[in-house]
Amino acid sequence: MWILLVVMGLSGLACSLSQIGKIVATPAALAPTAAPIAPTLPPSLLSQSDTAEQLIVAIYARVSPTVVCITAREYFGECIGSGVIIDGEGHVVTNNHVVELDLDWLVVFEDEHTVTARVIGTDPGSDLAVLQVDMLPEHLVVAELGDSSSLQVGQTAIAIGSPFGLERTVTTGVISSLSRTLSRTDSDFLLAEVIQTDAAINPGNSGGPLLDSRGRVIGINSAISSVSGTNSGVGFAIPVDVVKRVVPELIARGHYGHPWLGVSAYSITLELVEAMDLPTELGVLIGTVEPDSPAEKAGLKGGMREVSVAGQSMLAGGDIVLAINGVTVNRFDDLINYLASQTAVGDVVTLTVLREGKRTDVSVQLEERPEGR
Repeated sequence: MWILLVVMGLSGLACSLSQIGKIVATPAALAPTAAPIAPTLPPSLLSQSDTAEQLIVAIYARVSPTVVCITAREYFGECIGSGVIIDGEGHVVTNNHVVELDLDWLVVFEDEHTVTARVIGTDPGSDLAVLQVDMLPEHLVVAELGDSSSLQVGQTAIAIGSPFGLERTVTTGVISSLSRTLSRTDSDFLLAEVIQTDAAINPGNSGGPLLDSRGRVIGINSAISSVSGTNSGVGFAIPVDVVKRVVPELIARGHYGHPWLGVSAYSITLELVEAMDLPTELGVLIGTVEPDSPAEKAGLKGGMREVSVAGQSMLAGGDIVLAINGVTVNRFDDLINYLASQTAVGDVVTLTVLREGKRTDVSVQLEERPEGR
């Protein structure tokens, strides 16, 4: 009773000693006032809520056995990343950045069974890697791969992984954007076609699956955008169509050959138009053409003079890419995503460029991106 009165006093409700006496002498004054219980939600809404809830429960029960904790002997069993089992041979897909160190790798299955594993293929260009477990568990469950080409913004997104080492944690959200490109810390090249989601992804989720509302893998969780280092509602996943394209090569050859054009370029902005007096407000301005690259061999032109744009030095005078194989290119991301998703090493692509005010088509035979790029 005295604790209650002191708290009330601190909140600005002063009581005199005589008033305290009155309150103590009148227990009924403290009795809660009877109030009606809030009305139950309509049956239709309850049914919808129950259905959505049970869907997540069912998906987690079905898919969580396909998700593994990736650790190493040097980490004493602590999950440093996640992975997903993609076939009956014990291949586990994860992120390249999870397994880039040379460690004694271990994979922990849902039943806490731990086995040794080997890295058999890596691709920094897509941030994907494949582990081969050395011993298959008795009851191996394989994830179902979906289709990322038909995804739409607003669809349900479900992530399963080991954030902060907390194994098999599920979070939900939506696909918040598609076809993002993402900077890499180890290269000037970008990750292409990236899925953006607001499903909570944190350190340790890397390599785990992003799922659709049917429990199919639509991406491999890879990164977050954060100032603090924890989730801020913006996470990124490598789309499953990239997984389908890259992983078979990693299993067969240990690496993946990315098609390479050999240019650095800028998305055209209003600032560029004004600073360089450009004839178009959309497209990609080529800054530099790398020596002995497919672009140089095809005769593409880079910039020839330096111009300051918003305090940044840029090269002006290069070709402006307007389309690739007839598909409009409005920004640099469009070009990067098209090359990554629609082309392969050895393909010949036609770039429609604007050169000295005139449109012209340039054929370029793509080569494999140089090692370490």
